[in-house]
Amino acid sequence: MVTKINVDKDIRLAETLPAKFYKNEKLFDITKKKIFLRSWHWIGDDTLLKEKNTIIPYNILPEFLDEPVLVSCSEVDKLTCFSNVCTHRGNLLIKEKCKSKKITCKYHGRRFDNTGKYEYMPEFEETANFPRECDNLHNFSLFSWNSLLFVGLNPSFQIENIFKTINDRISFLPLEKLKLDETLSKDYVINANWALYCDNYLEGFHVPFVHKDLNDVLDYNNYETEIYEYYNIQIGYSKKDEECFTIPKNHKDYGKKIAAYYYWLFPNLMLNFYPWGISVNLVCPIEISKTKILFRSYVFDKSKLNTGASGDLDKVEMEDEEIVQSVQKGVNSAFYNTGRFSPTKEKGVHHFHSLISRFFNEK
Repeated sequence: MVTKINVDKDIRLAETLPAKFYKNEKLFDITKKKIFLRSWHWIGDDTLLKEKNTIIPYNILPEFLDEPVLVSCSEVDKLTCFSNVCTHRGNLLIKEKCKSKKITCKYHGRRFDNTGKYEYMPEFEETANFPRECDNLHNFSLFSWNSLLFVGLNPSFQIENIFKTINDRISFLPLEKLKLDETLSKDYVINANWALYCDNYLEGFHVPFVHKDLNDVLDYNNYETEIYEYYNIQIGYSKKDEECFTIPKNHKDYGKKIAAYYYWLFPNLMLNFYPWGISVNLVCPIEISKTKILFRSYVFDKSKLNTGASGDLDKVEMEDEEIVQSVQKGVNSAFYNTGRFSPTKEKGVHHFHSLISRFFNEK
């Protein structure tokens, strides 16, 4: 089977991803190595890592990558991330949050410090050329932004550059006050391919047809999409002044009635900025036609919740899920292959498909 995917760089000529991408098990499996293992992954925030010598296990994209990692706060208050798999025989080292200066494998007693460095192994005195560098726990890149934590397994791009430009755009917001609101956080499971959910998110083209209430708030004719290398931003303009950001005079968006900044980071993360805070949406593949979406709300101004573009996020989500699941049934048809892009309304989707094409075709 041919596994290369070609999407023309010129949106006026390009065709969408072929239907096989959304329904072929082999291509779905290839995305693990080609895309997700080479990307950054949001794992939550550092709230539980404030105390020294705290170690927390995470499983990155359960049921898909299933990559077990540990995040540790050492005695010098430095956060590090490393593999949760013992370098002796592959046992999982830690299953629950704990406080410790040492990590000892419960299978054969191999010991590491809480930065993942090998320290001791019983009955290995006669082993030649031991220990080696590979006997330390594998280290992963870790990036923190306003308490949000991101892990790079084998990333092919720098996440710091992305957040530098995001900061330039939204630094007027009191992000240092962000706090997780668990009452506004929930998970959804849909019967559709993960990429179809991203496709839908990446354009406002469908808003007048799918989201009647949201369309009453957003100014569809002024909806914008800006494309950057590994992320893009959709700017939702409001029809009313009182549902917008208060943007300072020295800002590039001063004077504009902006209700939301919708950031998407390749391949599966959405950061939605509202006047009250951030809605973080993580799209988690499970099976070829099954996806979990994690919604986490970080709030700095509760008085502005449930207004403007974020008036009824649950209703918007239900509407999105219905249409995405309908599309999944459609692309399963033997008579659908690819579509074309609207050059004015589907820049974000074309950007996403172009990145998938690029990652798939790289060796």
